[in-house]
Amino acid sequence: MRHRLFIPAATALLIALTACTQDELADDNRLPEGEYPVIIRATGLSVEATPQAAPSTRATVDGDWQGVQTVALKMGDAVKEYTVTATDADGYKSATLSRTDDPHYWTSRDPITVSAWWPLDKADITRMPAVKVAEDQSTLAAFQSSDFISAIDRTVEFNDPKLAFDHRTARVAIELKPGTGFTSVDGATVSLVSLSADNENPTAINTYHASGNSYEALTAPQTVAAGEPFIQVVLGDGTFYFRPQNDVVLEAGNRYKYTVKVNATGLTLAGCEIGKWSDGGGESGAAEDLGYIYDNTTNTYTVYNADGLLVWAEAAQNDLTIGCTLTADIDLTGKKWTPIGDGVTSEYGYQGTFDGQGHRITGLAITTDNPSGESAALFGGIGGNGEVKNLQLVDVDYDVRQNGVAGGIAMSNYGTITACSVTGDISATGGYVGGIASGNSGSIIGCWFDGNLTSGLDNGGIAAPNYSTITACFYGGNAGQGATNQGGTAEVTKVDGVTVKWQTAVDGMNPALAGNDYQWALGTDGLPVLQKKP
Repeated sequence: MRHRLFIPAATALLIALTACTQDELADDNRLPEGEYPVIIRATGLSVEATPQAAPSTRATVDGDWQGVQTVALKMGDAVKEYTVTATDADGYKSATLSRTDDPHYWTSRDPITVSAWWPLDKADITRMPAVKVAEDQSTLAAFQSSDFISAIDRTVEFNDPKLAFDHRTARVAIELKPGTGFTSVDGATVSLVSLSADNENPTAINTYHASGNSYEALTAPQTVAAGEPFIQVVLGDGTFYFRPQNDVVLEAGNRYKYTVKVNATGLTLAGCEIGKWSDGGGESGAAEDLGYIYDNTTNTYTVYNADGLLVWAEAAQNDLTIGCTLTADIDLTGKKWTPIGDGVTSEYGYQGTFDGQGHRITGLAITTDNPSGESAALFGGIGGNGEVKNLQLVDVDYDVRQNGVAGGIAMSNYGTITACSVTGDISATGGYVGGIASGNSGSIIGCWFDGNLTSGLDNGGIAAPNYSTITACFYGGNAGQGATNQGGTAEVTKVDGVTVKWQTAVDGMNPALAGNDYQWALGTDGLPVLQKKP
C-alpha cells in the first residue's frame, strides 16, 4: 500500500480590476481596447502551518509576498512579467501585481484563462521553469528560494476575479527527539537522501535547521521507494537512517512532518503527520540504522554494527579495494558470512585496508559441507596490496566438513596482517588449518591465536604452510607448532602458561608494533587485548 498525502491549495490570489462600473461597458460585453489593464491584487498566500523559521521570515513558503519581485502572468499566448508590490500593512500578506508598460488588458466581461508562476526564467519568461530545488538548504535563503508556486489554466470570472496558486514543491519537516542512549540531539545534521535526479535535482538535500530540534526541506514531487533510506541523521559518531515501509509519494503542495527518536542503536519513528501546507494520510514503521558511513572520496566504509559490516562485505566482493574501518564491536551471531576475496592468487585477494581499530568481532560462524571444496575464514584471500590490522576475532566457529581449508583471519595471505588475534575452534577435516591464516605468502606481524585446531592435513597456531615472513607472533591452545616453514621465516612462540605466559607474549609483540597505532595489553581474562597508543 502506498500512502498519499493530499493537501488542498494552500495559497490564493485575488484579482481585482481597476475601478470601472457596469455602465461603462459596451452593450455587446466588449471593453474599450487598451483602457482596462489587468491589475492583480494578491490578498495573501494563506497557509495554516508556517515553517519553524524566525518570525521575521518573508517568503511564499511562509505565506507572504515580501522577497518576491516579479511573477510571470500568461493570458492567451502572451506571457508578461508583472511587478510585485507588497505592503507591510498586514505583514506582507497582500501585494499588488501590476505592469505599467504594455500590460495585459481586459477586452470583455467573458471569463478568461490565466496562468501564472514564480520564480520565472529571466532568459525566457514564456517557459515555466521545472522545479529544481537547492541541494544545500541549510541556510534560510536557500530553503525559501526552493519554493515554486503556480496557477495553471485557471478560469477567472470578470465579476469574481480569483486566482488560486499552488505550491509545486513538497515540504518535509523533521522533528528530532532524543531516545535511548541520548540525552540531547543538539548538533545533529539532518538530510533527505535517495531522491530523484530528474530535472537535475539533487539526490540528497541538507535540511534547514529551522529552530530547536526542527528541520525542513523542500523537494521536487517524486516517490521514494519503500525500503530505501529516506531520512539521514548524523549525531555524534553515528549515522542513522529512516527507511519507510511503504512508498513515500511526495506530492506537490503536501507537507510531511516526521517525528524521529534517535537511539544509540538507531532511529525509531514516533509518528508522521501531514499538516496544513493539509490533512491527509501518514507514514509509519520502524526506522533502521544502516550501520555504516560511506566516504566516496576515500572509498571507505566506517562500520559500527553487523548490518553495516555485511553491507561492506557485499560491496567488497565486487570491489576488492574498498576499505573498512570499525568504530564499534560487531556481533555476527546468526549472520551468514562469505569470505572476502579469493585466495588462489594474490591478484584475486582483498586489496584494500581493513582497520578494526582495536574492536572485536564476535559470533563469526562458518560451516561448509561441500565435496567440491569450500573454505572458512574472514577473508578468502588477502592480496599483495591488502592490509588487515588492529582486529580481534573472538570465539570463531569454523567447521569445514569436506574439502577446503580454514584460517582465522584469512585462507591465504599475500598482504599484511598486523596486530590481530583469533580465539575459538577452527576445523577442516580435509585441508590445512591456521590460527591466523591457513597459508602465508605475505607478512604476519604481532598477532596471536588461542583455541582448538583440527585438520586433516597440517596445521599451525599462526599458519600452516609459511612461504614468507611471520614476526613476533604467539599461540596457545592445542596447536603443536606455530607454522610449517616452506622457505619462509617464522618468529612464533608457544604460550604454555609455565615458561611462556601471555604477558610474555604482550612484551614480545609490542616492539614489532612500534609504528602501529595500537598495541597489546594483558586483559582481565588473562589474554592480550588491543589498546590505542597514548
